[in-house]
Amino acid sequence: MKIIGLVCSPRTGGNTEILVEEALAAARDKGAQTELVRVADKQILPCNACDGCSDDGQCVIEDDMQEIYQRLEASDGIIFGTPVYFINVSAQAKAIMDRTYALYQKRKLRGKVAAAAVAVRRVGAGQVLALMCTWFAVHQMITVGGCIGYGLKKGAVREGTGAGPRSTALGEAKSIGKAVVDMISRTTK
Repeated sequence: MKIIGLVCSPRTGGNTEILVEEALAAARDKGAQTELVRVADKQILPCNACDGCSDDGQCVIEDDMQEIYQRLEASDGIIFGTPVYFINVSAQAKAIMDRTYALYQKRKLRGKVAAAAVAVRRVGAGQVLALMCTWFAVHQMITVGGCIGYGLKKGAVREGTGAGPRSTALGEAKSIGKAVVDMISRTTK
């Protein structure tokens, strides 16, 4: 069982990465093989709406997204992490989401188990989590929800609250890592 964690923050080591790492650690504790992909050091161009992928499901843009396509397709589960920027996903997350239109052509993400990790300062986490779950649904992935971590400064999610009553950001991250593994186990029997 392989789970990929995408960190779609422009800064490394920040709150989004902390949440995704915590989720992946919980998945590893349950026996999963995990891989973290930091988008900050990748060159991913936006979709140019050329429709070149419509016939064969292959994007014609040659950049680092080609590597991410391979990792997404090879995974059983995806933990997609994004910070909230002006009540939306980061530009890096949006570029990846848009570029997966190529995978949508042949339903290459169908049946994969997915969860979102959302890092936020104050507002917008609910909208971003809903957007991520909708994106998962469009790809016909199996969604196990998400985690929200509140934190003003880099690293603050380590002590930050989660979305639920009396929950912590790291506790919610651990929960989604375990939930992804549990769902993969149930769907592959």
